[in-house]
Amino acid sequence: MQQVDHVGIAVKSIDDTLEYYVHTLGFTLLTIEEVESQKVRVAFIDAGNIKLELLEPLGGDGPVAKFIEKRGEGVHHIAFGVSDIRTRMRELREKGVQLLQEEPKNGAGGAEVAFLHPKSSFGVLYELCDKSGKGECGNGYL
Repeated sequence: MQQVDHVGIAVKSIDDTLEYYVHTLGFTLLTIEEVESQKVRVAFIDAGNIKLELLEPLGGDGPVAKFIEKRGEGVHHIAFGVSDIRTRMRELREKGVQLLQEEPKNGAGGAEVAFLHPKSSFGVLYELCDKSGKGECGNGYL
């Protein structure tokens, strides 16, 4: 793991929460995009020493929608920057860590992402995020 890349926060509406993050807290909105394959709209926010990724479900059947339905809005995952994600996934499997997918998925901004199962991480959903010069990390989802 290289460093914490971002913290994903599940929200019902990016538009409703941007006022808080940008105007109240004074952070900078970097970008907003939709990741149709994962049924989310995401906003990356520069919070100084870390990015926040707001995750808004695009429909009621995606993983973030299910997360909000079950747990409410709040912290969804913590993403670690990695290089050579496939090698890192293999190393983690060899150490007994359960992953939520066999291969990396495309995330926001073209990054490759994979998730560690919370059962292997003491209840925390961690994301591996490989930018490899492709841009922002985020959203490979479950």
